[in-house]
Amino acid sequence: MRQYELTVIFPLEEDQYQAGREQLLAELSANQVEIVKTDELGDRDLAYEIKKRQRGRYVLYTIKADPVKIAVLDRIFKLNNGLLKYLFVRLDEPPQT
Repeated sequence: MRQYELTVIFPLEEDQYQAGREQLLAELSANQVEIVKTDELGDRDLAYEIKKRQRGRYVLYTIKADPVKIAVLDRIFKLNNGLLKYLFVRLDEPPQT
């Protein structure tokens, strides 16, 4: 399993934020993804308009997952209307000594 950072931008409205977050967590657990750390980064202005919105709520997850599962999650998240944007970034492995 590799370690990744998953950055997600949710809508600001509390009901849409909660629904999107629940869907995201359900998909992560269904695909055997381990959440190592969650950082709420708060509400921020977007660099450009996304789905007619100019602000979003940012959340950063540090996760451990199989690379095949990341590809599956990417396809699932593309269809999820509860997320404005998301990005997976693979973290470098520490050198083996």
